[in-house]
Amino acid sequence: MPIDRRTLIGGAAASLALAPVARSQQAPVPYVPGTGTAAWPPREHFKLWPDSPPGAPLPLPANNFTINGSFKELWLRGVSEPMVGVYRPAKPDGRAVLSIPGGGYGFVSIENEGVDVAKALTPHGITVFVLAYRLPGEGWANRADVPLQDAQRAMRLIRANAARYGVDPAKLGICGFSAGGHLGASLAVGHADPVYAPIDAADRASARPAYAGLVYPVVSFSTAGLNSRSAGMLLGDNQDPALLARYETSDRISADTPPIFLVHAIDDGTVPVAQTLLTIEKCRAAGVPVEAHILEKGGHGFGALHLPVQAPGRLWPDTFARWTATR
Repeated sequence: MPIDRRTLIGGAAASLALAPVARSQQAPVPYVPGTGTAAWPPREHFKLWPDSPPGAPLPLPANNFTINGSFKELWLRGVSEPMVGVYRPAKPDGRAVLSIPGGGYGFVSIENEGVDVAKALTPHGITVFVLAYRLPGEGWANRADVPLQDAQRAMRLIRANAARYGVDPAKLGICGFSAGGHLGASLAVGHADPVYAPIDAADRASARPAYAGLVYPVVSFSTAGLNSRSAGMLLGDNQDPALLARYETSDRISADTPPIFLVHAIDDGTVPVAQTLLTIEKCRAAGVPVEAHILEKGGHGFGALHLPVQAPGRLWPDTFARWTATR
């Protein structure tokens, strides 16, 4: 069995008895900048912070970008300079999506759940912004707030520069995956949380998404288990009740939460489909518009392009694009 993203996020890699040949075949390969099908950063991109990001350690984390897994995908670790890649459609219609990759808060699956998302959504006229956010376990102060700091700042910068990118600030939404789905949910319910001190005029803009796509998301650490990979990587050893409550995103869904679009496979062995079912329940109780697509098969980490071409779930990006047009 090869080591793939599902195994690593689930924290089960250590229990696998892999043959040496299989292990070497799947060993991460250092990424050569500017190469491959997901060159990172893309030609058009912007940095989130004019100087060092909030709570920067000394020294800063060293970039560790690698090609991983059976799909040979780019993963980011050591993100010392968080940024957003910009992917423009041939015929923009004003809609925009901030794509938030997952990776259990231990890496950023920038290709599968970022660049590939742009490939799937730009043909629909949507401008896609891909977020390369900092990882909480790499020495930053206030580790639990670090990803949300970057997500809020990205939304504000996009809105503040909407004219430059040809997007309507009222049509800016998000699409988050797995732990990136947790970050997306955190943004949906905590877009106004004061997680960093304002630094310029852009920080006067709202970070609230107009809508939130959440794909196999983590939304509740209490039901996923506080020992889950995402919870442990985000929170570390901090068991402060107020902090736990702030990132228990399902409990914070309210009438102010933007409309939510969900995709999840029943056979997901990493993030149980119960996380999405809970989100539906909470949205309905709060009167939040919600649409959910529950797949029979798909597992975890299928992103925008990895389901078989003949699988009904392969069409979820098209359905999401249609749904965003109704918001």
